[in-house]
Amino acid sequence: MTTLTAPPNIDKESNPWESQRARFDLAAQKLNLDDGLWRVLRYPNRELTVYIPVQMDDGHLEVFTGFRVQHSIARGPAKGGIRYAPDVTLDEVRALASWMTWKCAVVNIPFGGAKGGVICDPHKMSMGEIERMTRRYTSELIEFIGPEKDVPAPDVNTNEQIMAWMMDTYSMHMRQTVTAVVTGKPINIGGSRGRREATGRGVMVVCDEAIKKLGLSRESSRVIVQGFGNVGSNAAHLMHQAGYKVVGIAEVGGGLYNKNGIDLNKLVEFRQKNGTVHGFTEAEKYDPAELLTTDCEILIPAATENVITSRNVDRVKCRILAEGANGPTTSAADDVLTDKGVFVIPDILANAGGVTTSYFEWVQDRQGYFWKESVVNEQLEEIMISSFGDVVRYAETHHVNNRIAAYMLAIDRVAYTIRQTRHQYRHEGPTQSPAWHWRRLLAEDYRWPAVSHQARPGSQEDHFQSHVRQDQGSDHRQAAEDERHHAEVVEPD
Repeated sequence: MTTLTAPPNIDKESNPWESQRARFDLAAQKLNLDDGLWRVLRYPNRELTVYIPVQMDDGHLEVFTGFRVQHSIARGPAKGGIRYAPDVTLDEVRALASWMTWKCAVVNIPFGGAKGGVICDPHKMSMGEIERMTRRYTSELIEFIGPEKDVPAPDVNTNEQIMAWMMDTYSMHMRQTVTAVVTGKPINIGGSRGRREATGRGVMVVCDEAIKKLGLSRESSRVIVQGFGNVGSNAAHLMHQAGYKVVGIAEVGGGLYNKNGIDLNKLVEFRQKNGTVHGFTEAEKYDPAELLTTDCEILIPAATENVITSRNVDRVKCRILAEGANGPTTSAADDVLTDKGVFVIPDILANAGGVTTSYFEWVQDRQGYFWKESVVNEQLEEIMISSFGDVVRYAETHHVNNRIAAYMLAIDRVAYTIRQTRHQYRHEGPTQSPAWHWRRLLAEDYRWPAVSHQARPGSQEDHFQSHVRQDQGSDHRQAAEDERHHAEVVEPD
């Protein structure tokens, strides 16, 4: 039971799809992207709306509306989370799906972008109702998801249990266990160690790189975190343990502030006992809106979209803005942040730790071999540091801010794959896009992220890997030569 709906009428600045499209258009223009590719990448590949009948606990039948948008599968299976919330819109899901495409390309993992959502209020539903809704939603998507098609994951108000139900429903339809159909699962049924903390850990890694670039230290950096869900709580806790001074936490219904730093170990323990951070006595109550504009070195919006807008951006006082949430800053606020000299770590880079570790989980499920948490964290850190460096160098090379640089890098990688595989966008003149020079600079290190388990010494796999290691240098040289040849032959006007 599928259909398409018209986009809702939402204020243009607060519409995440409009913000995404404005940034995409600017980055594509600066790349001198071919008109055909511009049109291909500007819109999603597929949009689905499903109507989900669910029998509620009191016996009446409720019909929920669900969405799944697949923006691009050019670089691999679509990848993206599923959120349950009363304010989910198709435009929001469109924007989130496109951000997933760019996010996966920025960290150079072989996925495209997708996103899903169901309009509901899970806080007013029983576990049985949520399970029945989840299973029916999964059944409606059964032809469109799968390890080689589209791999869902948790998002707002969804978790490991939701993913377990989705995996089980899909497996029943396939008549076999298919663990790789979703990521963010419980560890005992194919989940990855380190996945739960991965997005927050990735935020900390890019903040580490940012303070190095700006000449700051962990101990001198005051941090304010907006949102204390999975991303915000893990980022705050990990940064506290690493030596940062977390001075503010903004949550729904109130905030906390302590200029000398909040003890996150005690706050996490308090929240586990009470289910909320409100009432914590070692920090003063604070207006959450005011925390966003309180003086600090690092501000981490880690909740929802549209918290930094044209209405409050002029009062933002942070030096580093690390976007743990998707779309927390509207496009109208971007230029103001640039003029103020705020070092922005855009969402498609800052919160990419989650999808990167989801990629690891997908790989492990397909291998049937699961890594130690230390290996997961090490690989995550390597990719986040490398991606941060790529974005900053791209910004400096093309004289744009970090957000547009991240978009340019991502769009160029996706467009390059489309041109390389489909051959219908060929260069017919001497003009070359700015990305040509950038790919020449990266050509000597062109590679997928190196993620593999250790082969047993003397095994057939070890014999194979030894040949790979011997040939690695020539492989990189050949890849670089291929990059140069491609840039010379098929660059767009």
